[in-house]
Amino acid sequence: MIRVVVADDQEIIRLGLRLLLDTEDDMALVGEAGDGREAVEMIRRTRPDVVLMDVRMPVLDGLEALRAIVADPALRSTRVVVLTTFELDEYVFEALRAGACGFLTKDVPPADLLRAVRLAAAGDALLSPSVTRRVIGAFTGGPTRRNPHPRLGSLTDREREVMALAAEGLTNDEIAARLALSPATARTHVSRAMVKLGARDRAQLVVFAYQSGLL
Repeated sequence: MIRVVVADDQEIIRLGLRLLLDTEDDMALVGEAGDGREAVEMIRRTRPDVVLMDVRMPVLDGLEALRAIVADPALRSTRVVVLTTFELDEYVFEALRAGACGFLTKDVPPADLLRAVRLAAAGDALLSPSVTRRVIGAFTGGPTRRNPHPRLGSLTDREREVMALAAEGLTNDEIAARLALSPATARTHVSRAMVKLGARDRAQLVVFAYQSGLL
């Protein structure tokens, strides 16, 4: 059973997500919160697998709530999915840098949202190729300069290649198909790159790829 917490200051959004999650046999909504501080307290009490978190909330915004969650060792297995109104919300990249496993727009089709919850629970990143390209464009076109990861040189050529494909938004199965590998081998390369670079999860590995200029 995938345990989910929803954090959004709009009651109508919480209601819609509650009704959607309640239709699934493998998901359980274990808490709701209307502001970031309440969300952090709820998450610490319930220890959910996945959090659907709005960025712009009162009292404590979603970004600060995310940082509090990531900093808590007891919540290491909790995956946070950021909810935004626009694909290029000004906080999206910062949320990924801080440890979110991905992001969804609030108008995402219900089937895609449910799939995203399952992917997040499985430890995958929610970065579709189309949205990822736009994030890359915004990131590389801004004032931020390349800042290669200090341990980038520890990666093998194959691990760099797999890391770059993950940063394009490809899943392990898609990476395997692109490189003529088995999905298990692709997953192993991704995992090794994460360990070598100290990435908390796949989304943070993608951030490191952007910063290191692998795309």
